[in-house]
Formats: sequence, C-alpha cells, structure tokens
Amino acid sequence: MDMKVGIVCKLTNSIADFEDECKDYTIDNDAVASINNEDTLEHTEVLGKISNEHLEKFRAEQNLKAGIFASILVGVIAALGWAAITVMTELQIGIVAIAIGAAVGLTMRFIGKGIDQVFGISGAIIALLSCVLGNFLSILGFIANQYELGYLETLLSFDYSMTFAIMSETASPMDLVFYAIAGYEGYKFSFRAFTERDIHDLAHKDSNR
Repeated sequence: MDMKVGIVCKLTNSIADFEDECKDYTIDNDAVASINNEDTLEHTEVLGKISNEHLEKFRAEQNLKAGIFASILVGVIAALGWAAITVMTELQIGIVAIAIGAAVGLTMRFIGKGIDQVFGISGAIIALLSCVLGNFLSILGFIANQYELGYLETLLSFDYSMTFAIMSETASPMDLVFYAIAGYEGYKFSFRAFTERDIHDLAHKDSNR
C-alpha cells in the first residue's frame, strides 16, 4: 500500500496497468492443488462467489420437475424401508429419518441440478413428508401384526380420519427433533454442489477469456 497512489504491485512498484491478467503473473500450481476439492460450500456462499454469467448457465441446466419426481420416489422407498425396519425390530430408530433427509436431498441435487432456492425448499418438504409417511406406515405395520391382518388389507381398511389422532398419540418430542434435522438435510443437500476448487476453476476460466 502506497499512501499516495494506493495499492501497487511489488514487481513493478506501480498501479496495475493491464486488463484481465498480468504478463508477469504465473499460476502457482502447488497452491492450486492445495485448494479444498472435497468439502462443499454452503449454498449462500456459492451464490456470492459465482458470476452472474455462470449462474445463468447453471440455471439453464436445472430440472425441477425431474428432481421432485426422483426425490419423491426415493422418499417413498426410504419410508417403506424405515417402516419395515421399525416393525421388524419394534424400535423406532430416529436416526434413519436423518438418512431419509440426506437421501432425498442428494437425489434432488444429482437429478435436479438446482441452483435456485426452490430446490432446497422442495427437498426439505419432501424429506419431511417422507419421514411422516415412514412413521405412518410403521403404525399400520404394528396394527396389522397385532390383529394378524395383511399389510395391504390394513392399508385399504384403515380409517384415515384417525390418522392425525393416532400419530399425535404415538409421537414423541425426539420425533420432532429428527424430523427437523431431516428437513434441514433435505434442504442442504438439494443444491448443486461446489467446492473451493470448483469456484477457483470457474474464476480462472473467466480471467482467461
């Protein structure tokens, strides 16, 4: 910092007089190699580091309908699996709800390729509904076992007007905690993933144009 003229280059002792890239600048490949390429950045951080041009490019690649469809499918399958485990073990393993949230979110990420907020919101809602469905199917499974009925028979003959009352009666505060975490996982993982290296590579492409 030169107090009279501002920030100057250590090589030339003058203010930058080039456009795009300095002719005396060379990339330190060792420094680039050390940039984190494993941990994904938070969505808000990504939006602050990507140029509008790249954002528009990624938005053009989004597919919300496909992401929602695939996430619902995975959510239903996961809910069925959670219900089966719960009925067989007679234990409600709440941590499975977190896994459901992650599975739904990751499906939304890879299929939807979303960059907009709606993908995170959709992932969170689908994750929560999948957990509720898994809990409900568990209840039906226990009813079927208690009265020695078939699962399909129980599903078709159940009085669905009693759904809220039964689920409220069987719910515990920890269920809400696991649901909240599942919803957060569904939101967090639903966005397209970027690492520090990805952001660096995008910025480097821009500077080379």
